[in-house]
Amino acid sequence: MKWKIATYASHSALQILKGAKDEGFKTIVFGRERVKPLYTKYFPVADEYLIGECPEEELFKRNAIVIPHGSFVAHLGIEKVESMKVPYYGNKTVLKWESDRKLERKWLEKAKLKIPRVYNDPDDIDKPVIVKFHGAKGGKGYFLAKNPEDFWTKAEKVGIKNKEQLKEVQIQEYIIGVPVYPHYFYSKLNEELELMSIDRRYETNVDGIGRIPARDQLGLSLENSYVVIGNIPIVLRESLLMDVIEMGERVVKAAEKLMGGLWGPFCLETILTDELEFVVFEISARIVAGTNPFVNGSPYTWLKYKKPMSTGRRIAREIKQAIDEDKLDEILT
Repeated sequence: MKWKIATYASHSALQILKGAKDEGFKTIVFGRERVKPLYTKYFPVADEYLIGECPEEELFKRNAIVIPHGSFVAHLGIEKVESMKVPYYGNKTVLKWESDRKLERKWLEKAKLKIPRVYNDPDDIDKPVIVKFHGAKGGKGYFLAKNPEDFWTKAEKVGIKNKEQLKEVQIQEYIIGVPVYPHYFYSKLNEELELMSIDRRYETNVDGIGRIPARDQLGLSLENSYVVIGNIPIVLRESLLMDVIEMGERVVKAAEKLMGGLWGPFCLETILTDELEFVVFEISARIVAGTNPFVNGSPYTWLKYKKPMSTGRRIAREIKQAIDEDKLDEILT
């Protein structure tokens, strides 16, 4: 039986499909009709394009293995993804842990990572905080607040009008430092963690505001927003790399105890302080769009593989190994 690699037409699909073709797989992409030319004409990485949000029956017929990514999960919803019968790369149980910030925090605590303080009551805010919605929303709706009054003024603008609605958000201490997002891959077959690449996000309009002098900002009454529009590659100081790797290893070990394991790509979203300490505020337990600048690989994958190796290609290589060793059932759910 010839297996094919499939994914939803958004987020990191170009990279996933290109990597699959590099490893010899036929590829399928599915989604809105409008974007079909992107994957079949302008960047011809798809052998077949299916119209629809998730045409399971057609994917079954084609012996497809679905690769999840952020837009796929956000578009279909966790319940839909969990109920899918099409072979799925990764552990679906992880999805609820990364989408619920309370469970996510439990996971990060179990991994003994340094994390920001969380405020359960806005009236307790005594320093700058960032307010985030649950799930993968690409930063949409996030806002900063400096005290309880500032919180409620801004919360009402995004639909949070009383304390009963606070379950929709998490109020995190705002950490001053540089955003750093390491991308990992854990091979369940080889029981090995790999550092794939590192990026930071480019966000609107917070990055745009940073280009305006402070005296002008005060007169314009600008509001920060954190909608991600792209990603910028980072190569860290070499002395920091063991810290990054050890964080990833602890996350994988904690996942084994909490949810039966984490395998494949994942990302830790961190702030690096001026004391060179990583504070982890979020985990994405799947391929992230921050890997997209590295379609031809990163300095870290070049050191290991000595050939172009994107995260998308690394996924395909793991599936290929599982097929060769008759271990697909170990990595698909």
